[in-house]
Amino acid sequence: MRKETALLAVLGLLSVASVGQAPNIVLVMTDDQGYGDMGVHGNPDIDTPRLDRFATESLGMDRFYVNPLCSPTRASLMTGRYHLRTGILHTSRGAAKMWDDEVTIAEALKGAGYRTGIFGKWHLGDNYPMRPQDQGFEEVYIHQSGGIGQTPDTDANYFEPVVWRNGARIKEKGYCTDLFFDEAIAFLERKREAPFFIYIAPNVPHTPLEVSDAYSAPFLKAGLDEKVSKIYGMLKNLDENFGRLLDAIDSQGIRQETLVIFMTDNGPTSGRYNAGMRGNKASVYEGGIRVPFYARWPGEIEGGRRVDLIAAHIDVMPTLMEIAGTKGPQDRVIDGMSLLPLWKSERSSGDWPTRTLFTQHIKSIAQAPYQNATGFDQRYKFVSYPKTANAAHFQPNYENLEIALYDLQEDPSERRNIASEKPERLQSLRQSYEAWFTEMEATRGFRPGLIELGTPYENPSLLCRYQDGHRVYGTDAEPLGWPVRIGETARFRIDASASGNRAGNLVIDWMGKRRAVRLASGQRTAEFVLEAGDGMLDVWIESLSGESGPKDFDVMVERL
Repeated sequence: MRKETALLAVLGLLSVASVGQAPNIVLVMTDDQGYGDMGVHGNPDIDTPRLDRFATESLGMDRFYVNPLCSPTRASLMTGRYHLRTGILHTSRGAAKMWDDEVTIAEALKGAGYRTGIFGKWHLGDNYPMRPQDQGFEEVYIHQSGGIGQTPDTDANYFEPVVWRNGARIKEKGYCTDLFFDEAIAFLERKREAPFFIYIAPNVPHTPLEVSDAYSAPFLKAGLDEKVSKIYGMLKNLDENFGRLLDAIDSQGIRQETLVIFMTDNGPTSGRYNAGMRGNKASVYEGGIRVPFYARWPGEIEGGRRVDLIAAHIDVMPTLMEIAGTKGPQDRVIDGMSLLPLWKSERSSGDWPTRTLFTQHIKSIAQAPYQNATGFDQRYKFVSYPKTANAAHFQPNYENLEIALYDLQEDPSERRNIASEKPERLQSLRQSYEAWFTEMEATRGFRPGLIELGTPYENPSLLCRYQDGHRVYGTDAEPLGWPVRIGETARFRIDASASGNRAGNLVIDWMGKRRAVRLASGQRTAEFVLEAGDGMLDVWIESLSGESGPKDFDVMVERL
């Protein structure tokens, strides 16, 4: 397998730990749960007793940062690299496909002797070679796309989710969060000598807001609106499931040798308590990017400690590599740094390296400097063009940049712009940001990963128009098709059954070459020879008079 062969070379310098001494690792990351969505953080409307108790038993990173949206956070979490290096640029419309040569936590830990399993949300690519089973996970139990019920699995809901177990599509019965924790607990209870890495990524409280009335009713009764009541109901269920996970670890007698991490992927949607922070999900203000982070490892890190130094998603992979006793990938830039010395109190805040962290969020494959961007150090933070995430063809005005500077020590709510008072500090952050953006662009030119068609590992392949088809966000432009790789010239069957009952010709465009086949009545498939290479594949139905229909359907492609 090409991916595995390449990976052996990448990990050739691994210093494999003695698996008898390496700890189990459980990483839990929720979806759209904000910093304020925990009782321990002062929320007046919801208590989360198991999470709150876990927080008191754990080391907490009080200023832990992620991206404003999920796929970019997940890419950085898995690779230790800023998302713009990895092929992940946004969450859909072709911009959420991670390159297969990125090395994930799961791949590195698997190389160090760990069993690996993922349960919940992946959102870094639904096709080979970017699925979790292609990226180091041995046991896979996930939903596809960005959420349950989203295309292509629109027949799913939170009580009857469509899940993919090791590549097989299953229509389940049961509440999704319960199922993901059930499977994770079953995985950790399997008696094996090797340590395990379990990544649990439940899709709550992400929309659609579906939860049993038994969970949401108390909040409605307390006077909260329906939306917030459902969100808090989903989080009460999550809290119970997180408690079940901790109980299972205890019942297996592995509490002392198991590191458990809890975090979230971005800030909350608007309309609820967010601990006084400005902004919400999709914002680069604190409310969109600062999240809970707690780590419990009894006997190794002191519970109840709080660290207020800035840290981020990019730090998780190098931290786990050091904990597992492995070097991780040696052939690329790792942007994060191991936090283990801080966790073990081997380094004080006074001698910890000075850092500047960056992020930006643009709903597009196209990336532009300063568009909804931020860079910050321990005290100062700039925010530029914060209302432009949806803007297509954005260009900053370099003669009069819309950029603010905040002192997070004196003004944690980011209300007072001090750019005119601290021009030298702003200039320093700007220079660092511009160097960062240039380096990000140089890594891959902001190109998403390629779907590979006709391989033994996935054939046929479903090409989802919404999730993976390229399109300029915020415009009415027609979809551009799917960037794909075909390893060798072969005959393929193109199935456009999702197009409905349109009559006419089935048309494809492969690497700029247009071909059409007349469809018989009721027919929705045709065969084409597709030449080897990398390029854009597009498919549509054309009327008999030559008019092109809308490109609004998914396509199945099978090598014959």
